[in-house]
Amino acid sequence: MTTSALDRSDTDGVERGGPAPGTVGGSRAFALLLVVTGAMGLLASWVITLDKNKILEAKAVGKTFTPGCSLNPIVSCGNIMESDQAQAFGFPNPWLGMVCYGAIIAIGLALLGGARFPRWYWLGMQAGTLFGVGFCSWLQYQSLYVIGSLCLWCCLAWVATIVMFCYVLVQNVRHRFIPLPDGARRAVLEFHWVLPVLWIGVIGLLILTNWWSFWTGQS
Repeated sequence: MTTSALDRSDTDGVERGGPAPGTVGGSRAFALLLVVTGAMGLLASWVITLDKNKILEAKAVGKTFTPGCSLNPIVSCGNIMESDQAQAFGFPNPWLGMVCYGAIIAIGLALLGGARFPRWYWLGMQAGTLFGVGFCSWLQYQSLYVIGSLCLWCCLAWVATIVMFCYVLVQNVRHRFIPLPDGARRAVLEFHWVLPVLWIGVIGLLILTNWWSFWTGQS
């Protein structure tokens, strides 16, 4: 069986040059993945924040602002931004996204610079990304089945968060911070791409089937 660059870490094997015992870093590919997915989420959060502010400014003067990603009755970012779910914690969700995705970018850049972290740090990162995908899953349900609209920038953030979570999981399984039986561990490391592909594919199918009549032009 082979292992891709995303699974390998240049910190495997004998410690070199005095790093703290029990700490591990990440491969260049993994670090870049964190930077890219963090940047995707940060971009989505930033654009949503800007458009939300424009909506509020327009309302204040009795006008209407339509975000550029509001393309039709289904793909309507404005409907999402003006929903109660868009501020689930009492403030706009993108504010939380800008902080969290920014932190992920910082971690990725630190890994590129050779940083190494202890087990508790990696498990904390796993818990954070688990919260992220959990929150995104709730937002996906609300978007599809309660609000009835889709935001393209939200979709970008969903994809980024899912990929991020899956590869932090791979990192933790690789270094045995999350224990698995040997067979399951080998499967995770060998077929690391399967979970994010299936996960995103299922979301795509739900979007397709939920508005099937709209996409196909049926009444």
